[in-house]
Amino acid sequence: MPPAETAAQRGEVVRVRLRVRGVVQGVGFRPFVYGLAVERGLAGFVGNDADGVFAELEGAAAAVESALVALREGPPPLAVVEAVEVEGVAPRGGGGFAIVESPSAATRRTLVSPDTATCGACLAELFDPGDRRYRYPFLNCTNCGPRYSIVTDVPYDRPNTTMAGFDLCAACAAEYHDPADRRFHAQPTCCPACGPRLRLSAPGGQAQPGAGDDAVVAEAAARLVRGEVLAIKGIGGYHLAVLAADEAAVAALRARKHREERPFALMAADLDAARALGEVDDTAAALLAGPRRPIVLLARRPDAPVAPSVAPGSRELGVMLPYTPLHHLLAEALPGPFVLTSGNRSDEPIAYRDDEAAERLAPIADGLLTHDRPIHMRVDDAVTRAWRGGELLVRRARGYAPQPVPLSPAAPRHVLACGAELKHTFCLARDRHAFVSPHIGDLENYETLRSFTEGVGHLSRLFDVDPVVVAHDLHPEYLSTKHAVDLEGVALTGGQHHHAHIASCLADAGEAGPVLGVAYDGLGLGTDGTIWGGELLAADLTGFERVGHLATVALPGGEAAIREPWRMAAAWAEAAYDGAPPPLAVAERHAERWGAVTALARRGVQAPATSSVGRLFDAVAALAGVRDVITYEGQAAIELEQAADPGGRGAYPLPLLDGPPLRLDGGALVRAVVDDLTRGASVGEVAARFHDGLAAGTVAACVALRERTGLSTVALSGGVFQNLRLLGAVVDGLAEQGFGVLVHERVPANDGGISLGQAAVAAARDRAGMLG
Repeated sequence: MPPAETAAQRGEVVRVRLRVRGVVQGVGFRPFVYGLAVERGLAGFVGNDADGVFAELEGAAAAVESALVALREGPPPLAVVEAVEVEGVAPRGGGGFAIVESPSAATRRTLVSPDTATCGACLAELFDPGDRRYRYPFLNCTNCGPRYSIVTDVPYDRPNTTMAGFDLCAACAAEYHDPADRRFHAQPTCCPACGPRLRLSAPGGQAQPGAGDDAVVAEAAARLVRGEVLAIKGIGGYHLAVLAADEAAVAALRARKHREERPFALMAADLDAARALGEVDDTAAALLAGPRRPIVLLARRPDAPVAPSVAPGSRELGVMLPYTPLHHLLAEALPGPFVLTSGNRSDEPIAYRDDEAAERLAPIADGLLTHDRPIHMRVDDAVTRAWRGGELLVRRARGYAPQPVPLSPAAPRHVLACGAELKHTFCLARDRHAFVSPHIGDLENYETLRSFTEGVGHLSRLFDVDPVVVAHDLHPEYLSTKHAVDLEGVALTGGQHHHAHIASCLADAGEAGPVLGVAYDGLGLGTDGTIWGGELLAADLTGFERVGHLATVALPGGEAAIREPWRMAAAWAEAAYDGAPPPLAVAERHAERWGAVTALARRGVQAPATSSVGRLFDAVAALAGVRDVITYEGQAAIELEQAADPGGRGAYPLPLLDGPPLRLDGGALVRAVVDDLTRGASVGEVAARFHDGLAAGTVAACVALRERTGLSTVALSGGVFQNLRLLGAVVDGLAEQGFGVLVHERVPANDGGISLGQAAVAAARDRAGMLG
C-alpha cells in the first residue's frame, strides 16, 4: 500500500498557530517572521506578548512547512529560541500578513535580551558621511544596542523602556513602522533629530552648552590627551577613563579611586590594537569581537604600550573592544588604548544614575561625558578568558545577563537564591529558567545591598517571579543571609557554601549528579562551624557528604589573615613543623609580630580552623616572598600563579591521610616548599612545583575516593579553579585516570556562580519534598 500523501503533496491550504519562547523580543523576530511569510505568500499575523512571540501562518502547506523550517534553523542573530510550539487550526481565508500590537497580560514569561555591541551595519553608518546618522553616538538597530539596561517592563515595547521620553521624528518613525527595515520596532531607535544627546560637564558639574555631539567627543578626547580623568556614561553605568600610556594620569586615577594595585581594564580600538597589548588566539578574537564584548584577559605582550600603573606586576591585561558608537568615536579620536574602569569608588557598585554619578565621581573625575538617555538598571562589564577553545567566565554581566541558564530539574515553585558575599550575584528561578543577575560586587556595604534589593525587585517584575522558596548561605553575618531571613511568608533553605559551588557546576553543565565535587576557594562556613575551602564532596543537587578536605590549620587573627598572607605562612609553618619551624625569611620580615601570631595559631584564640586552599596559596606566596600583604581579594594567589615557571618540572608531595574523611596533608607540601627555598630554588620553580603538587594530590584524592564511592565524574568549582595552571593540570590528570570532568562554562567558578548553585539545590530539594 503506497504511503499516504501529505498535505503539502496534496497542495492543501493549511493554517498553523505558533508560540515561540526564548529571547525573541527586541531582536527582530517579528520582522523576521513577517519576511518569511511575505516571501512565501502566506497570510496571518505575528506579535509580541508577555510569553514571547505568537503568530498564525496560512497558505499552501508546502510554503507553511518551509517557513517553519526557516524559523527554527535561521532565527535573527540575537535571538535564542528555546521552544517553537505549533498547533494546526482551521483556515480562515483572506490575504495579507500583519504585525499586530502587543496585548497586555497578567503573566510574563518572555525573556529579555542582554545589551549588545554595535553591529557591523550600524558601524558602517556611523562612519559614512552620506548617512543621516553619521557620527551619531546613539545609533542602533534591531540587531544591536541597549536592551536589558533600558527595559522598565515587558512586553519589550518602546513605552516600556527609558526611550519612552524620546518621540520619534518622521524619518525614524517611517523606519520603525516598516517591516522590511532593519530598525522595524527597534525600541531604542533614534537619530540626531530626535534622540539622546551628549554633553560634557566641567569639574563643577555644569554642562558646557551649545556643542554638537561630534564637538563634544572631540573635546573629551582632547581632555584625555591632556591627562585628565573623565567619567563616561555607557550602556549600563559610568566608567572612568584615562589614556593607557599616560603614567601620571593612570597614577592619579589610582590615587583618587583608592585602587592601589588591582589591574585596570583597557579599551582598544580594534583587534589589531588588542594584539599589540596581548596574545590573541582565535578564541580570544571571537570573544573580543563578538556581540557580547566582554573584557578578555590576555597574556600581556612585553612591549604593550601601557603605563606601568595600568596593571602593576601582572602578566595579563584585561582588554575589550568598543561596544557602543560613543566608544568607537572616542577610540578613533585617541592616539592609543585607554583605561576604562568601573565608575565607582573601591568597594561600591558602578554608578549609573546621573545625579549619583555627579556626586560620587566628583572627587575622582575632572569631567563627566554624559547623555540624557536614562539607564534603568546598572550593568557592569563582563570579564572572561579564552581556555582550550572555549571561555571561562570571571564575571558574568553585560552581554550575558539576564539570559537564563537552563534549570534541570525544573523549579516546582518560584525561587530566590540570595548568593554569597564576595562577587555577589542573586538568582531567580522559575520553571526551567534560572535568571542569574549581573555581577553586583562585594555585598559589604549599604550601596551594594541597595543594588541587590533593587535588582531582585526589577528582575522579579520583569520575569513574573514571586519567590516562595528563598535560599541562602549558612553564614549568618552575610548581608544576603540577613536579607533572606528577614523575608516573611517564604520557605527558607540554608545551603552550605561549597555544596552550592558544586551544584552551580552541575547546573552549569545540565547535570544532576551524583559526582565527586572538588571545591577550592578562600572560605565558606562549614556545617561543623569551621571555615572550609579545600573540599571533596560526594554530592548531587539535594545533598552532599564531606568525603575529604585539606588538613586544617589556624586562621590567626581571622579576617586579618586574609588581608595579610604572611599570617598564613606563620600558621602553616607552625603546623608543618610541630611548632618548631626553621629560620624563615618571611618570619624575619615580620619579626615584631611573628611570635604573637604563631601564639594565636597554637592556642586557637582568634584563630578559627580552616581547610582553605586559597589560604594555602597565600601561605606559599608569603613563604616564597611573592606577597605578604594584599590590596585586593585573591592577589597573592594570582601573583603566585603568574610567578610560576611555565616550563617548571617536578611536584611537591601532597600525601593523603586516611579518614574518613580523607585529608590532604598540606604540611608535607609546605615543608617541601621551605626545603626548596632553603636550597636556593627560584620563586618560579617553587610556584610551579607547588601548583603541580597540589594538582597531583587532588587527582590522587579523587582516585582514592572513587574506590570508596564508585563515583567517576568530578565537578571542579570555587575561585581557586580560575587559576589556569592548576585547572589544566587537574583536568588533564583526572582525564588520564579515566574520570569525566565538569568545569564551568555559563557562570563563573568563583562566588559569582554561587547563587545559581543555591537555586538549583533549592529547586531539587523542593521537587523532592524536602522543603516546607
